[in-house]
Amino acid sequence: MDVRPPAEDRILVLAPRGRDAAVISGLLARAGHGVAVCPDGQAWLDGLRHPAATSIVTEEALNEVDREALDAWLADQPPWSDFPFVVLATRQAGRRTAPAAALIEGLGNVVLLERPVNAETLASAVSSALRGRRRQYQARAHIREREEAQERLRAANDLLERRVEERTLAVEAARETLAFALDSAGMGSWDLDLVHDKARRSHRHDAIFGYDEPLPSWSRSDFMTHAVPEDRGLVEAAFAHAVDSGLLDLECRIRRPDGSVRWIAAKGRAEYRDDGQPVRMAGIVLDRTDQHHTEEALRQAQKMEAIGQLTGGVAHDFNNLLTVIVGGLDMILRKPDNLERVVRLGEAAMGAARRGEQLTQQLLAFSRRQMLRPRTLNPNRLLIDFRPLAERAAGGAVETVFDLDPALDPIRIDPAQFEAAVLNLVVNARDAMEAGGSRLTIRSRNMHLDTAAVADRGVPPGGYVEVSVADQGSGMGADTLARVFEPFFTTKEVGKGTGLGLSQVYGFTRSAGGFVGIETELGRGTTFRLLFPRSTDPVGEEPTSGGVGNLPLRRAADGDTVLLVEDDEQVLGMAVESLEELHYRVVVARNASQALIHLQGIERIDILFSDVMMPGGMSGTELAREARRLRPGLKVLLTSGYIANLDEGQVIGRGDLPVLNKPYRRDELARSLRMVLGGKAS
Repeated sequence: MDVRPPAEDRILVLAPRGRDAAVISGLLARAGHGVAVCPDGQAWLDGLRHPAATSIVTEEALNEVDREALDAWLADQPPWSDFPFVVLATRQAGRRTAPAAALIEGLGNVVLLERPVNAETLASAVSSALRGRRRQYQARAHIREREEAQERLRAANDLLERRVEERTLAVEAARETLAFALDSAGMGSWDLDLVHDKARRSHRHDAIFGYDEPLPSWSRSDFMTHAVPEDRGLVEAAFAHAVDSGLLDLECRIRRPDGSVRWIAAKGRAEYRDDGQPVRMAGIVLDRTDQHHTEEALRQAQKMEAIGQLTGGVAHDFNNLLTVIVGGLDMILRKPDNLERVVRLGEAAMGAARRGEQLTQQLLAFSRRQMLRPRTLNPNRLLIDFRPLAERAAGGAVETVFDLDPALDPIRIDPAQFEAAVLNLVVNARDAMEAGGSRLTIRSRNMHLDTAAVADRGVPPGGYVEVSVADQGSGMGADTLARVFEPFFTTKEVGKGTGLGLSQVYGFTRSAGGFVGIETELGRGTTFRLLFPRSTDPVGEEPTSGGVGNLPLRRAADGDTVLLVEDDEQVLGMAVESLEELHYRVVVARNASQALIHLQGIERIDILFSDVMMPGGMSGTELAREARRLRPGLKVLLTSGYIANLDEGQVIGRGDLPVLNKPYRRDELARSLRMVLGGKAS
């Protein structure tokens, strides 16, 4: 559609010197354009104030135009207009002066042609300017159409407002229906004004909080007053999060005026002003007490089922071990004079006891209650030293490939637990490839996990180190994958596995602050991915084989005194006998209180040897700290087979509080004491 009146197709020409105007107008006339030649700057400005398509002006003529009048005309253009100019510039030996450049730049929509200009170039520039101007006229037409449409829209809005008024009664009826439905479902509605902290509520809302009649007013502080003290922090945090996120999802306990405690759930959505300020929050509240009790009963039943499965597996394995131990000791007591037979049966009983110790350690690893001796190290070093053992465990029929990142970050782990976890995965991979598959790959690499990657893992985002063990075995189905970390769950034949290997892997990795990922496909193999958080601590001394177990067995130096703290009488008796055989003088305390009495006295005590778990409210770790306060520099050796406090388990494995695992033999006790005492010999 062409909306241009004839006058708007004019081309204004301002070239008062020489024959430029005549040449330009002749060229444009032959092309069919309407031309208006302006004799001077004032005539040119007058022409601009009337409809025109574009203007050709020489640079020297432009310098003679009234600058203020030109600027005023440019500024007064309507919003749709950006008048195009074709300026014939004078060839310059150098750069233009700042005023000359500013004058040309001030025109805005300018095509600058340097003379001499050939006809084709000038015609092309004029055609381009005309096309641009025509688009501006079309835009003006669209603006007019839009204004007409807006007028029609205003008329439609007036009609809509009338219809809204007509629908108000219908909306009120629907609101009453909704209120009836919410009340029938046991839900109360609320609408909280966040600016004035006042809420409108339904009758059911106040009834849920224990009121037969609606209260005169309700605010967020009233909600907080009804929440039980233990849950008020949770409520405050939920409302603060709702203000930021726009959604409220809260479950807490409230105390009604009659003293009864009820579980409630509140859900709502926030509303914001244009500037982002929250002004309103509305939602529902319902009593979840009965449902909560039902869910709690279900959780308790599931817990008891899990405990039954766990205790059944423990009882089965330990009864097998106790059969060897009890049977062997019974035969020793019956015929104690046959030394060869006594040694053979004693060794069998000791082997069964050691297997029981390993079983206990696996259980503790799964529950994350094992005592840890963490070090900051490069796991590649452990894997390289571990390679011969891994190849033997995998067997000669399996190719074991190590793909280790040489730029691997350090992590903080217990080296022994790490090696045990990788060995469990290697053995598991070997067994999975009995029916097919010949390659096992152990890989290490650095990773960065974002929030989405760890959303359901319970660990923070950031840098991680991945150690993976991949096989080409049979893979796992969905049912097996769902139970793979359950204690005593195994798909192996009876006698070929306790079902605790993967439980140990899971517990150790969680204790180290990481998590385990599994990728598996039936018939294609399985990859276990152990991810540990990258450590920022300096890398310590690499673990070596020269530990406590390789120290020579030495007896006590003259007068070395041990303060023995143990609450179990049988363990106490065994420890006293072992210490006295090693020529230590023993001071006995059956709890921390008795030990502190000895420590506050003046008798000689060279080392405190204490159980970690003791009755009376003070653990062995706390006793050690108090002992060193009373006697600075006192040597300490702790012993335990179980750690109730996870944080304490992380602490006692450090060098300042060495620990001897239960059960222990006399030579292990002797070496540990000598190491702590500094290796002095008798």
